[in-house]
Amino acid sequence: MSGRPQSTGRPHGAGHGGSSQGGAPVRRQFVKYTFFKVATAWRGLSAAERGSINQEVVTILETFAAKMLVRIYSTVGTRGDCDLMLWTVSDRLEDFQELTAQLFGSRMGVYLEMPYSYLAMTRRSQYIDNHTHEGQEGARLKVQPGGAKYLFVYPFVKTRAWYLLPLEERQTIMDVHIAVGHDFPSVRINTAYSFGLDDQEFVVAFESDSPSDFLDLVMHLRETQSSMYTLRDTPIFTCISMSAPAALEALAASTSVSATPAEAQLAGAPS
Repeated sequence: MSGRPQSTGRPHGAGHGGSSQGGAPVRRQFVKYTFFKVATAWRGLSAAERGSINQEVVTILETFAAKMLVRIYSTVGTRGDCDLMLWTVSDRLEDFQELTAQLFGSRMGVYLEMPYSYLAMTRRSQYIDNHTHEGQEGARLKVQPGGAKYLFVYPFVKTRAWYLLPLEERQTIMDVHIAVGHDFPSVRINTAYSFGLDDQEFVVAFESDSPSDFLDLVMHLRETQSSMYTLRDTPIFTCISMSAPAALEALAASTSVSATPAEAQLAGAPS
């Protein structure tokens, strides 16, 4: 991956262009994490009506998945302020607008709110030169999600004091930070940059099949010097990967299972 300036004269990493791989320029991508909350009235609809509306949403998502990366996650049961998350990646900023407009324009749209929305772009990290290895996360300009069951997402803002430190000092601090991450190979990080695009500076998304490994990683990172320069790293979202139909069904799953005698007794009803 070349660190030479682009032909426009802008510094490496500036603009929508990126570095080159094998001589061909690699475009940086836009990354969007969109969280939806479904209105209580949705659960008052009949199962048949919900199913018909769900299919309309699935069709919209499948259409856009043909031209951009679309991953669907459920936050039902892990958050109280949102129910669905879309992890979307595209070369075109307008794709996010078009997708959102179609979702809000569907029959589901009247029941949807968007409590959280994070926009970012890919960019090569300036701190990874001492930690190069195959598949290096900080060098990727193209988002390449794995197949992990869980995704942990949060916006991130550093203190202004961090940016006033000499680069050499920041590199030393980040060397320790990165080394801690390497101690948890089951956790895969995806970092995107939001400077000037959104309120946060970064959006980080950790893929893993082990929530306990991610918890331990975060605890270890709290003990590093880099944590002194964290201004904000909340809210944090624990997201469960699902197919679109399954994630929509989880919003209000229909059930006709009656309570067993043991359950009735636990509830205080006569057996």
